[in-house]
Amino acid sequence: MTENKNTKQYDLEDRTFEFAKRCRDYVKQLPRITSNIEYGKQLIRSSGSQAANYIEANESLSKKDFIMRAKISRKESKESRLWLNLTEPLEENEREKKDLIQEATELMNIFGAIIRKSE
Repeated sequence: MTENKNTKQYDLEDRTFEFAKRCRDYVKQLPRITSNIEYGKQLIRSSGSQAANYIEANESLSKKDFIMRAKISRKESKESRLWLNLTEPLEENEREKKDLIQEATELMNIFGAIIRKSE
């Protein structure tokens, strides 16, 4: 079954969840060197946090709370990008690293747009 992506509204909660899962799987494939272990832990935390905070934003009790959670999601996406850039993957995982960095950047931009439109 094929879907036209232009007509399907993409659920940002699902997208942030998938990003967190992909980051977790990426970390599992990293060589076990000290820096990758530490950066990987931080990446798992920040990628999960951006997803969790976006869920919290959607359940917020006020506009101010929504904006704050969206800002935290943007900050955590930016942080995820940092940790991704600092990791040293195997050569065969370089493409996934680049794709995850691109996704973190896109999520930052999406959260930024949400914040601007909400303020």
